[in-house]
Amino acid sequence: MVRVFSGISLAAFLSIVGFGRSVETPPAFDIADVRLSARSTNPNMTGGVLRAGRYELRKATMVDLIRTAYGVDADSVIGGSSWLESDRFDVIAKAPPTTSPETVKLMLQALLADRFKLVVHTDSRPIAAFVLSAGKGRPKLRESEGSGSARCQAQPQKSEAGTPPPYFVVSCHHMTMEAFAQQLRQMAGDYVTNPVVNSTALEGFWDFDIKWTPQGLLARAGANGITIADALDKQLGLRLEAQRVPGPVIVVDSVNQTPSPNPSGMATSLPPAPPPEFEVADIKPSAPGAPRMGRMQNGRLDAQGLPLKNLIMLAWELNGNELLAGAPKWVDSARFDIVAKAPTAGPGDQVDFESLRLMLRALLVDRFKMATHMEDRPGTAYTLMAVKPKLQKADPSNRTKCKEGPAWGAKDARDTNPILSRLVTCQNMTMAQFAEQLQRLARDYIHAPVLDGTGIDGTWDFSLSFSAVNLLQNGGVRPGDAGPATTGPPAPSDPNGAVSLFDAINKQLGLKLEAQKRPVPVLVIDHIEEKPKDN
Repeated sequence: MVRVFSGISLAAFLSIVGFGRSVETPPAFDIADVRLSARSTNPNMTGGVLRAGRYELRKATMVDLIRTAYGVDADSVIGGSSWLESDRFDVIAKAPPTTSPETVKLMLQALLADRFKLVVHTDSRPIAAFVLSAGKGRPKLRESEGSGSARCQAQPQKSEAGTPPPYFVVSCHHMTMEAFAQQLRQMAGDYVTNPVVNSTALEGFWDFDIKWTPQGLLARAGANGITIADALDKQLGLRLEAQRVPGPVIVVDSVNQTPSPNPSGMATSLPPAPPPEFEVADIKPSAPGAPRMGRMQNGRLDAQGLPLKNLIMLAWELNGNELLAGAPKWVDSARFDIVAKAPTAGPGDQVDFESLRLMLRALLVDRFKMATHMEDRPGTAYTLMAVKPKLQKADPSNRTKCKEGPAWGAKDARDTNPILSRLVTCQNMTMAQFAEQLQRLARDYIHAPVLDGTGIDGTWDFSLSFSAVNLLQNGGVRPGDAGPATTGPPAPSDPNGAVSLFDAINKQLGLKLEAQKRPVPVLVIDHIEEKPKDN
């Protein structure tokens, strides 16, 4: 019997949402700018922390906004119109710098009610989840002998140059099973695609280590690979199973797709913030033979032995050689070590990846005296075309979205064939929306925006399973990667069983990606110094 859902009882959930509050006026932001987000190849929500009186949420869907405002998991937000997980918004607001995080949530609730006319209520419904329970026999956990803060920390792993570590290793200290269940989705999100419910009935605090193979590396690991479920079973004596369980939810009754207009004088009252910069940064040439590694997390950038070209492409979010022009040849070979720390708003503040990426950009511009501009240049791009479509008509009441993993109740092709390392499930999608999502869903294959040329109307449900580029023996070579673009067929799948994105779209969906030459946005380097400015 599942006793709680993610540690929140229905009564506690109701108090979080705030139903039954007095009719006094809720706290509100001093001023707020709300608008549609600009198009991005990486449209994941960023922000959500009040810093120096400025609160920013960028690229947030309505579900993102609701879960942030009410402090719940996205899977606990149900109902509403189809656009709740497709349209994205930026919210920039002012509040007193000393405002508590809980009060900021109330302010965001008030903003959604005011600007979007959001109306919600709470309920209890069966929802998709993973249940963590005790296996047969005694769990293989050590009772914690110490005290201190509960934490699970990733342990650095050595690997051969140019290859990722074979395992993800985590050491947990003074953890309750309730806290561990809540962290599992963050640690193993490639496997754990829904909330985790603690049903172990294990009380107290525990110390333990666990290691598993990331799903994208299972095919390469072969017999040495181990999934998160098998690792929990064999190493800790715990079971992880997908189930539907009753849980508290927020039901969206109504919400406007277009927010009310911003107040006048917004540019003066809420001017753009200066570009984010590292608080301290050290950059120096790498020692000869230094292994390549890089990590951006917890407000820090740690890089070793990385070519300057790789750092530039990360900072400007470029995922193809065609998208960088004007770079001297030495940027491919010049390698650097960087240790940098971002400023934080206080204890527990997490600087998001997007902010770290922009800080890296500012660092490179400053230390290498870079001058750049963006312009459209002819490049290889794709158009989605119809051949013999194999699509299922969608239920228009479902939300429009694509997510990693199988649909509820469907088999996961990756379980029996790990070389199909990617599985994307889309629902209620138009072909134009699918074409627009392809660059985000398959960045290693698709380097420029995809156009819809299918001529197919309506909305559709479908799933797509394919292999990551690094699993293809041909290296995932695509037209235009190693010379002039062609309009011939994309690289075929491999005899090792790997399936390219192009073959998957053709054979599984009855569509095709046709390579064309057309203008694509390119970063042009106008000037760059070979030696960085002194620290």
